[in-house]
Amino acid sequence: MRDSILKRAVVLVVDDHPDTLHLLIDALESAGVTVLVATDGRQALEQIGRLMPDLILLDAVMPGMDGFETCRALKAGAAADVPVIFMTGLEETEHIVRGLEAGGTDYLTKPIAPSELLARMRVHLATAREAHGVRTALDVSGRTMLATDAHGNIRWATPQAEQILAKLAGDGAPLADRSAVSSDAIRTPPIELPPAVRTWVSSNASSSKPMPNESIVVTSPELKIRFRLLSRVADDEILLFLQQAEPVQVERTAIRKLQNRFSLTAREAEVLYWLSFGKSNRDIATILGISLRTADKHLEHVYTKLGVESRSGAAAASVRAFEE
Repeated sequence: MRDSILKRAVVLVVDDHPDTLHLLIDALESAGVTVLVATDGRQALEQIGRLMPDLILLDAVMPGMDGFETCRALKAGAAADVPVIFMTGLEETEHIVRGLEAGGTDYLTKPIAPSELLARMRVHLATAREAHGVRTALDVSGRTMLATDAHGNIRWATPQAEQILAKLAGDGAPLADRSAVSSDAIRTPPIELPPAVRTWVSSNASSSKPMPNESIVVTSPELKIRFRLLSRVADDEILLFLQQAEPVQVERTAIRKLQNRFSLTAREAEVLYWLSFGKSNRDIATILGISLRTADKHLEHVYTKLGVESRSGAAAASVRAFEE
């Protein structure tokens, strides 16, 4: 029976052996998979330029551009987040390590057992779709987040984080539209972390100590940004949150105006300021480096002092204060 994970999948098979291709195509199409075929590495790169697959089955040994070189090229481009399952012969166990080091997700030994192939595909497709869903949600919510590997190389970033990185690098111009390369809401940015942040990430990743809530501040003429560690998603994926380390002059003035207008404490004024920009309580807690419970408590005090009962009422009051 065709299951929902497989029948929605697009899989690229890269192999130069006709017998293997026939076996894989029959097994995949029987499960409802849409199959793309390439017989060498260069054809594989051309295929993903036309249609991005959900998963790639890649032969390790091929003439010309072999599987390892092909995988490195795939992972350096638009297919960075696409799972790659290597296929290798029983006597080629040394290729397993090379394949994983090149960016492969898993491996299968030949001759391929269709039932094992489909089982592994289900796992990797489900994991990839879950990760994509989380990242898309982050993008839609306007979060300034990114993930790096253990060396500080960016694996993905929300567009908001991309813009901050561009400004820190001294390039405030909008980033080029790369939708022709990938339709993903979150893309691999063509820019890097500031050198100090790369060093900090690499140092923390190699440490045996836990990393939660550690941070580093980077300053440019326009910005002062704090890179805060949120979690280590995997051994080679570290999630960071970018936030303004302290308000720039315009924001400082606005916060002070709210504080004076409504007789708020400095922290209550900061909470109200970020609420006026539509930030959730959780976002505000993260931005200010406080607990969610503390943010909730501050907001309760704000409602009381403003004489309102809802977020919309508080936001409306803050807007009126800005206009005075």
